[in-house]
Amino acid sequence: MHIVIMGCGRVGAALAQTLEKQGHTVAVIDRDPTAFRRLGSGFGGRRVTGVGFDQDTLREAGIEEAGAFAAVSSGDNSNIIAARVAREMFAIENVAARIYDPRRAEVYQRLGIPTVATVRWTADQMLRRLLPSGAEPLWRDPSGGVQLAEVHTTSSWIGHKISTLQEQTGVRVAFLTRLGEAILPTSQTVLQESDLVHVMMRTDEIAKVEAAFAEGPEEGGH
Repeated sequence: MHIVIMGCGRVGAALAQTLEKQGHTVAVIDRDPTAFRRLGSGFGGRRVTGVGFDQDTLREAGIEEAGAFAAVSSGDNSNIIAARVAREMFAIENVAARIYDPRRAEVYQRLGIPTVATVRWTADQMLRRLLPSGAEPLWRDPSGGVQLAEVHTTSSWIGHKISTLQEQTGVRVAFLTRLGEAILPTSQTVLQESDLVHVMMRTDEIAKVEAAFAEGPEEGGH
């Protein structure tokens, strides 16, 4: 797939490099030509100097052949204008915009532009580490009946198998985050200190699941 990225800051450059490594072709737009230094000499994609919501600039970046567009500049207004131009003028289906103001992000989501509210996401993640009790939803299915959530586990679960945790709490462990890396556990995987546990569960059973995780394993269960 060809992907156009507006903004060559740290996020834009990292996104471009990652997508290129995955085999996609990438074009990066930035009004400051010195910003392209962040891409490094090994980047093989296009570097386009200009404004990301200008149609001629977008055409130069290959928007007419693109399958996706990301607006990740430092300006909320520029990002949302560029995202709407990509969606409405060039019929790009996969469009996302980074928005710093979470209140704006909600408005743009209603307009059909998927947004990443940087401040809210960062704040949520920080709060999650500072106040780790309860369950933090990461995804819900359209019906709202099932959700993926990170659930705080009491230290008494450490050393117990994932199979025991699943049997006693009634959840499905989707993945663990261990030392910053996501891992897919097997039934024999043992929970280690500092593991973050991400589970799939029914939304109407959140309170019961949280309580089970907080109480720890039943005696004799390993």
